[in-house]
Amino acid sequence: MSNQIETEIDVTLTGRNRVTAFFRIILVVPVAIFAASFASDFSSRSWSSAGLLVVPPLLAIVIRGFYPSYVLTFNEALLGLQTRVDAYLLLLTDEYPSIEDNDVVSITFPEIGKGENLNRGLPLVKWFLAIPLYIVGLIYIIYSMVLTLWGWFSILFTGSYPETCAEGVVGTIAFWNRIVGYAFLLVSDEYPSFSL
Repeated sequence: MSNQIETEIDVTLTGRNRVTAFFRIILVVPVAIFAASFASDFSSRSWSSAGLLVVPPLLAIVIRGFYPSYVLTFNEALLGLQTRVDAYLLLLTDEYPSIEDNDVVSITFPEIGKGENLNRGLPLVKWFLAIPLYIVGLIYIIYSMVLTLWGWFSILFTGSYPETCAEGVVGTIAFWNRIVGYAFLLVSDEYPSFSL
């Protein structure tokens, strides 16, 4: 088993709803606003990155060598929500994203126990060490957008989503989830691979 965040998305390839695919960017707005509400910061202090709690686990790992279970649970739930919204927006499924767990998207965090298997000094530099991953990730995002556009036209004209598009888009989402898990959520000291 990998020591990274694992992302599985049950992609619907055939029998797609052409109408909801056409208006997807409008239909996703309510749940996207809900997900974005976790990132709202009306003060000058930011304790989160996209709503995910970053500073509390960083301090807990560096100072105490411990990852708080309640922070882990919150971050896992919020990353799952964000991934469900992404899967819907990027046309991987026609099922409207649930604000609760569902069978379409599965996010699995590595076992970290009480944090004893995490390096206490590494969280201070992980964000910097991940710079090459960010650069490759930006290329993957462009690739994913091209595949999504191709998939959108395919759904509109044939009612099916190409498997090639699904593999690339799911791979990109999984890649970014691994980066977030390594550099920001600090759930793994294993450097993520560059592959989709």
